[in-house]
Amino acid sequence: MITPKSDIFQELKKTISRERKIIDEISSILNSNSNDKENTAILSHVKALKLNLKQESDKLPSLINPLNLVRTLDLGSNEKNVEETIKNDQQKKPQKNFIQKFEEDVKLTREYKITKTEKNIVKRIEQSKKEIAKKKEGKKPNIYAGLASRIFSDFARPLVDSKTFSGVIRDLLKTNMGLIPSAYISIILFSVLISAGVALILFLFLLFFNVSTVAPFITPVTDLMSRFLGLFWILFVIPIITFVFLYVYPSLEKRNLEGGIDQELPFATINMSAIAGSKIEPTNIFNIIISTAEYPHLKNQFTKVMNEIGIYGHDLVTALRNSADNCPSKKLSDLYNSLATNITSGGDLGEFFEKRSETLLLDYRLERERYTRASETFIDVYISIVIAAPMILMLLLMMIQVSGLGVSLSPTTISLIMILGVAGINFVFLMFLRLKQPSK
Repeated sequence: MITPKSDIFQELKKTISRERKIIDEISSILNSNSNDKENTAILSHVKALKLNLKQESDKLPSLINPLNLVRTLDLGSNEKNVEETIKNDQQKKPQKNFIQKFEEDVKLTREYKITKTEKNIVKRIEQSKKEIAKKKEGKKPNIYAGLASRIFSDFARPLVDSKTFSGVIRDLLKTNMGLIPSAYISIILFSVLISAGVALILFLFLLFFNVSTVAPFITPVTDLMSRFLGLFWILFVIPIITFVFLYVYPSLEKRNLEGGIDQELPFATINMSAIAGSKIEPTNIFNIIISTAEYPHLKNQFTKVMNEIGIYGHDLVTALRNSADNCPSKKLSDLYNSLATNITSGGDLGEFFEKRSETLLLDYRLERERYTRASETFIDVYISIVIAAPMILMLLLMMIQVSGLGVSLSPTTISLIMILGVAGINFVFLMFLRLKQPSK
């Protein structure tokens, strides 16, 4: 006997209604407050309700199966023609992008269609997602450092613990050079060896040949003994200069990094004050500053703080104190220590950063004013040395040449000396101003 569809729907409705009642009863029982003595009875009752719910659910397939809501499409003899027509329509239909599909699906009117600006925004968002998805490439290994380590690593390791290179290692740890102490000491030794070879080649060349500014420019030497005694210092001076430069280079790099940090710190603390005013967790303040990428020097320093927390497992106070010990900037080191003390004592971070930003901003303005005044002094000195001094020196050399006193120089030699002297003075002044100039 075939059951009418109306009876099937009525029975299906009743079954679903009974299931809803069972679920509501289970929910009310679980949300009610009960003591330990009632827990056993409640659990048994819930178990029985779940069994009834399962029985009601098992009835649903038998009720739904008789309902045939789908009817197959009888294509008959035209099945192949229909398939070919659908295939041809798909080939003729052009592929639509995301924006066209959106406009077609939503059926927007001409007034509310996506504008060109909004399409550009969508393209930028898709482009940024592709850039984020790209794998970040790491730094390539330094071939020169690797070669130096392979040759001098056995000699460099004992020197790491010596007092001779203690200052170099301390400055190296405060910079972002990406070299371990033993590798940098190996670079120093390897560079001194190369400079010694270059000094030997230069010494042998100058021992046997003279170099002059007039043709022929290179002539053989006749008195080798006096030439040897006059040029013997080249074998020592070039390697010593190389060693001294590499020895003090980490301190120069640290000073340069300190200047960049001190220039960014006043403005970063202003942002940190605004962030801390929202009562955010202190660690997230550093994460937000890192994510902005507006402060490249501070980003590296704040990343070290987060590495102390995420990699070494230290708390924020310990991470701040450890980072303060290896920080190239004294101002940032003071900020770390003061922030650690403020967190320990439970002070207001927003007020702390606000007062510290005022102090740092005042120091920044004073430093800019000192640099402006120093630049004015440098301009006066530059005019006196570069303009007046070469003219006086050239007149003096011409007078010596005319009178025949002292060393006689040709006009070409005097002009070359003046050009090289002015170029050297300009280079020294530019380097000095570059070292003293603030970053921004």
